[in-house]
Amino acid sequence: NTAEKTESIKTLTKQITLLEANIEELLGSTGLLSKQVAALKAEMDNNQQMRKTAEALREDEKEAFEKAEADMTEAIGQLKQALEILGEVGADQTLEESAEHEQFMAGYKDGSSLLKLKTSVKQALLAANSFVSPKQSRRVESFLQSPFAGSYASNSGEVFGILVNMKETFESNLAAARSAEKAAVKAYEKFMETKREEFKVMEDSFKTKQSTMTDNDGSLEEKRTALQVAEKQKTDDEDFLEKLLPMCEKKAKEFEERNMLRTQEQAAITEAIAILDSDQAFSTFGKVKATSEGATGFLQLIAVGHSPKVSSDAAMRKQAVEMLQQASRGSSKVLRVMAMLRAGNPFTTVLAAIENMKKLIAEEAAVDKEQLDWCKSEREENNGKKKEKEAQIKELESAISELEKTIDHPETGLKVMIKETEDSLVENSKSQAEETKARREENVVYQENVANTAKAVELLQTGIEKLEKYYSDLKEQQEKELELVQKKRADPEPPETWSGSYKGQSTQGNKVLEMLNFVLKATADEETAHHDAEQQAQTDYEDSMAALKKAEEDLQESLAKSQKELAEAEKSLVMKRQELEKTEAEKLAIEQYLEKIKPGCDFITDNYEDREKNRGLETKALKNAAKLLKGTPAFAAATATEKKESWGKCRKICSKEEAHVDCKACLAHVSVPGYCAGHPGTAGC
Repeated sequence: NTAEKTESIKTLTKQITLLEANIEELLGSTGLLSKQVAALKAEMDNNQQMRKTAEALREDEKEAFEKAEADMTEAIGQLKQALEILGEVGADQTLEESAEHEQFMAGYKDGSSLLKLKTSVKQALLAANSFVSPKQSRRVESFLQSPFAGSYASNSGEVFGILVNMKETFESNLAAARSAEKAAVKAYEKFMETKREEFKVMEDSFKTKQSTMTDNDGSLEEKRTALQVAEKQKTDDEDFLEKLLPMCEKKAKEFEERNMLRTQEQAAITEAIAILDSDQAFSTFGKVKATSEGATGFLQLIAVGHSPKVSSDAAMRKQAVEMLQQASRGSSKVLRVMAMLRAGNPFTTVLAAIENMKKLIAEEAAVDKEQLDWCKSEREENNGKKKEKEAQIKELESAISELEKTIDHPETGLKVMIKETEDSLVENSKSQAEETKARREENVVYQENVANTAKAVELLQTGIEKLEKYYSDLKEQQEKELELVQKKRADPEPPETWSGSYKGQSTQGNKVLEMLNFVLKATADEETAHHDAEQQAQTDYEDSMAALKKAEEDLQESLAKSQKELAEAEKSLVMKRQELEKTEAEKLAIEQYLEKIKPGCDFITDNYEDREKNRGLETKALKNAAKLLKGTPAFAAATATEKKESWGKCRKICSKEEAHVDCKACLAHVSVPGYCAGHPGTAGC
């Protein structure tokens, strides 16, 4: 019972240790999974919110774009209509007639067209309020209110230029808006695709971890139930052993006391026999009638017949005790055999005890070997797993470090690149706005210069016309006066005052006209230069804007790509960190398990060789003791007696000759002829 319960407790202790380690591992895994699931849920919610926000922003941007596109398209159509109306009456200065031809619009009386012109231009001015200067707006409104006032050529030319610039600006802005909308849609679609992929990965991971948590809960319940059963069984066994051990100790003590008393008794008897068997006692007993005759005469016979045997047995016991004492090393098993020998127990009982002790030693050796092999196997397996986890942790830490560098490096990180790209986009937009503003300001200056040169041309032309008309009329008057003078030559001469009619500055007038015509030509050339410069500036502006738009599109594509790479890198970083936490938890569970089995395994590993050596010495001593005991006359006599007793009712027949057919037939419970028939070579057949 003791050995059985001890083995049961040992097995249960091992089982409880494994179950506790498994439960700790499951609890750690579930705790880690719970944190990961919560983090994934938060990230999934954040992902959904980001997509909702992006969708709302995209809808707002789309609505704003569609409204702006409709407004600009309508404004461009209105400006085209206005320019067509102005073009029909020569406001673009392409007609051959000049402002002197009934002031151009003086003969244009189509009221419906003029009404359309006013309506279209006013609506276009409202739409272009953000980039048309107040002066230009007033100029156009003034022209619309009094299209026939003053010089139509200068007014309409300036207004035509303003409207053309407005139309080109609207077209440029519309193209830029469409390009920006296209890039925004592309970036939005890439962003949404990336976020959906991220959500799908997180959702799959979320479901997998929840499933694992459910499995862990089931396994945890099973392990806890098994642990409770094992702990209860171990407690019961320990309680039983606790009750059994004192009882066994008491019985052992009583047994040792009985053996001691028996030994003392046997020693006393041996001593008495020795005294009674001495030569002196023999001589004395021979002279006394009571000790030499009658029933008491057996004492001499006994003393004479058994004294050598008793002396020989005692010597053999003493030698066996000394041999066992040298190999005992405090072994309870050997000490028990020694006590039995000292107590003078029968040889058969002692030999049976020796065989039992040898068996216990062999069983103990097997248990130690099993425990040693188990410790070696467990340590080798778990140390291997620990090294794998350490390698995985090192690899994961390296991957995490690389991802963090990819994301957050101050010079080459994705966040820095995205910030630089966003800054470049802001700078690009700023450059477009500044160049557009500068172009508008240059156009305002151009309009003013063209208006000034047109006014100067108008004034010069008017002045030249006045002077030419004056000198033409003066010349005609002088010719008439000359004719009258020729007719009146017969009259008496008047007093001398001035001769001839008044000629004025007609002689110098031609030089003045020449100078004015030169100035008029220079002013016209200056106006042409303004037009050429404006055309070149507009071309340069369009080329620059095209380059900026191309750069903006490239930057937006680069930004979308970097944002996608950042999202993927952040997703990988989250997964690597989660994997690292899981691996570290698994490594910790392995280390805790190794720490739990360390005391027992250290003991068996450190002491196994000494225990084996001691067991070898004990076994050898027990074998030698058994050999010595088997060589005693008492053992031979006991063996012979045991053999005779085993013959039973055939003892009398077999005592004569064991090999004879009479003995064989008796033991086989058959007749002599029958036995001889089957064993013809037997003695006596």
